[in-house]
Amino acid sequence: MGKKKKSTRIEEEYARLKAKYQTLPENQMAIVEPLLQNAAFMKITLDDLQVIINDEGCSEEYMNGANQYGKKASAALQAYNSLIKNYNTVSERLSKLLPPDKQESLLERMRHE
Repeated sequence: MGKKKKSTRIEEEYARLKAKYQTLPENQMAIVEPLLQNAAFMKITLDDLQVIINDEGCSEEYMNGANQYGKKASAALQAYNSLIKNYNTVSERLSKLLPPDKQESLLERMRHE
């Protein structure tokens, strides 16, 4: 079975998230929709970045000038660290907008991700 395209995985994650909010009033859905789209994109991108970090490691060598060599945090790790902060912010905001009957504890949410 081949790997699904990123856009397909994002759409599937979006549908999964949206199902939790389907009972919200229309005026609240106007606020939730963009957050769901961003959360789905960030979740799939974070998954992809994790694969890259696991395969390539957390650091990369650099050459800056004639005799300056060293190691620095990989671009994938830097992107991951930045994106995870934004994802956590969006996730917290979304959890506050969840209908009370669909709210989960933090532990339950982590188990599903």
